[in-house]
Amino acid sequence: MARRRRAQQLERVLGTNALFATAYGNVGSSIYYALGVVAVYALGLTPVVFIVAGLIFACTAATYAEGTVRYPEAGGSSSFARHAFNELVSFEAAWAQMLNYIATIAVSAFFVPHYLSVFWAPLKQNPWDVVVGIGVIVLLVLLNVVGVQESAKVNVLLAVVDFATQLLLVALGVVLVFSPHILATNIHLGVAPTWGQLFLSIPVAMLAYTGIETVSNMSEEARDPVRTIPRAVLFVAIAVFAIYFTLPWVALSAMPVVHTAQHGFTTLLALPPTESLGSQHGYQNDPVLGLVNNLGIGPAVTHALQIYLGVLAATILLIGANAGVIGASRITYAMSGYRQLPLVFRTIHPRFKTPWLALAFFAGAIPILLTLSGQTSFLGAIYSFGATFSFTVAHAAVIRLRMKHRDRDEVAFAAPLNLRWRGVRWPLFAVIGGLGTGLSWLVIVIQTPAIRYAGLGWLLVGLAFYVVYRRRVVQAPLTETVRAPVQIGPAAALEYRHILVPVAPGYPSDEAMDVACRLAAERRAVIVAVTVIEVPLELPLDALLPDEVQVANEQLDEARAIGEAYGVRVIPRILRARSAGRAIVDEAVRRGSEIVVMGGPRRRRLAARRRPIFGDTVDFVLKHAPCRVMVAAREAAAA
Repeated sequence: MARRRRAQQLERVLGTNALFATAYGNVGSSIYYALGVVAVYALGLTPVVFIVAGLIFACTAATYAEGTVRYPEAGGSSSFARHAFNELVSFEAAWAQMLNYIATIAVSAFFVPHYLSVFWAPLKQNPWDVVVGIGVIVLLVLLNVVGVQESAKVNVLLAVVDFATQLLLVALGVVLVFSPHILATNIHLGVAPTWGQLFLSIPVAMLAYTGIETVSNMSEEARDPVRTIPRAVLFVAIAVFAIYFTLPWVALSAMPVVHTAQHGFTTLLALPPTESLGSQHGYQNDPVLGLVNNLGIGPAVTHALQIYLGVLAATILLIGANAGVIGASRITYAMSGYRQLPLVFRTIHPRFKTPWLALAFFAGAIPILLTLSGQTSFLGAIYSFGATFSFTVAHAAVIRLRMKHRDRDEVAFAAPLNLRWRGVRWPLFAVIGGLGTGLSWLVIVIQTPAIRYAGLGWLLVGLAFYVVYRRRVVQAPLTETVRAPVQIGPAAALEYRHILVPVAPGYPSDEAMDVACRLAAERRAVIVAVTVIEVPLELPLDALLPDEVQVANEQLDEARAIGEAYGVRVIPRILRARSAGRAIVDEAVRRGSEIVVMGGPRRRRLAARRRPIFGDTVDFVLKHAPCRVMVAAREAAAA
């Protein structure tokens, strides 16, 4: 047990570094397609557009950091909206998120063959890019139905290699091709791009930040979310912004804007592979390969770098597409749990125990339909439609939460840049970010008829379905939060899928974990092991408490080791609160736990001293928990 516990201490899988690496592996993959898509609209102003979009993204990252720490649960903007507004707004945010995931799957899968074209040139063009892209989607859906999971260590390694490669390309570009003079001559303000194209390019550049919802979705498994999530979001924002602040300048120096009789003002970055300038085809679908081909580093080195980059980019894009598949299945499962979608989408495959219907429909069929368009600009713009909508809802939700809890709420983490006025600590980052994303969404709706009809049609169809489903099937108000019922049958132990186990020194936590593991083993249920650090009132909730954190980690490592012995997945979580009992109850509510299994040192009640039987914390949970509570008690001497 001790050896296994030491291994767990070294692992710390979902700390800041793991959260950053996984999020960057998803967000950073966008450089392999966003550069070309944005250049279609922004031309020589592409680097400036990425900077403007990056500033809006910085505000959005702050909003997600605060909202996720406040409610560390999967759902992102949908979860924030549920707590800030009501279930109807939450549904629209979730439905827009679904569009994000679908577009992420389609665009990432579509670009995989373009980078693999270094091995077979026809992969650059239709129909082979569409055929292979669809094949990628089918493969990923099948892998997720079977239940094959990517390794967290592989994600970390690929994120590091990917970031280092991008930095290497920037360094080579600065030395070999960077030219302020060329960059200045690329700009033809008001002409190429036109003002309309310039305004449209800013929301399209939001494509660069595909996957920021990853941190929210992973927050349920973050060990110490109050301290790790804000830092992980900050590191992701800095790393992604660093690449988008530098690489576009280099790319536009290597592939400048030129004027031709056939294309007018254009650049190789903006041309599809079916068109060419001089002897080179366009690099709209593989912009980073275009940069490599125009660095002027000699044919042998260029060829070697093409192969390396082709394999790396295809791998990163596969991970990005898989993140979209996982996200689509998770958001579908969550929406069904809140009775926003039919319960059929919670159907678990009898053998593989995965939500196969949700995967087949939302992660398979619909992304394949989008991929059949074969248009990178359409795929990028439809993602930006959903992203700017859900980002705007997230900003509005954080502002509303600050207003709702102005006097009675203590926030464990509050993002910087605030203004106190009329008793409210207004989050300026959310105000600025909300204006930026909201105006960007309006620009897309006004300027792109195809996206306007497709995007608004998606939202309206979803809303109509939600209204009919809630009124006819659920028979509940549109704005009321309703959880899916827990099915309790003859074999009740087999019906528990989400089990919460509080662990703490001095309590029989081993006995509680043993009981919980026996309940979970037959049905492959998930156990969330939590330990509460009660922070004194004179300290902020995110105070640095190394001794308490070390003890908490030791307890959680032991809980995970017990779970491993039973073959049960255990998610460790540190909670920071003023009251342990209230924190446990709130966590059970957030996670929709079906049972809480606690260890309680049983006291012998004396007639003259009316004391709680199991202790204050256990008795509080027994009185206030939203689900069943099982106590693994141990006799203790009378006090």
